[in-house]
Amino acid sequence: MFAPSQDQVRRFFCEAWAKHEAGQVLTPLELQATDWAAQHPEYHADLADAEAAVKAVYAVEGGRTNPFLHLSMHLSITEQVSIDQPPGIRAAVQRLAQRRASLHDAHHEVMEALGEMVWNSQRSGLPFDGLAYIDRVLTLASR
Repeated sequence: MFAPSQDQVRRFFCEAWAKHEAGQVLTPLELQATDWAAQHPEYHADLADAEAAVKAVYAVEGGRTNPFLHLSMHLSITEQVSIDQPPGIRAAVQRLAQRRASLHDAHHEVMEALGEMVWNSQRSGLPFDGLAYIDRVLTLASR
């Protein structure tokens, strides 16, 4: 399992964005990252300066979303869907995206369910509950 540090994650996104802006060839993962970043112009300034990004603090009290966590969640959901893990997530996300007429909007809703699953696992000390996660996404899709 790959577990990059916070600095590595932030540098990855910043370097991918710099390559994207320079018109350089991107790896498949960098392409996914920059596709999501392009849909978030509010993060472009954060992505433009890797050194500042590494030093930045995105505390909840500051009222600002951590752009690197947000983009990482987009990548995580993209990967989950591509391999259908947990089983059923692909269909659940597709159904939500169809209902919302936007994959991007669907991802934002799935992020809430993903965050809940991670929080519940951390709080209980139990493994991730993939079935509850998918059920949550399907519930969102039925609204």
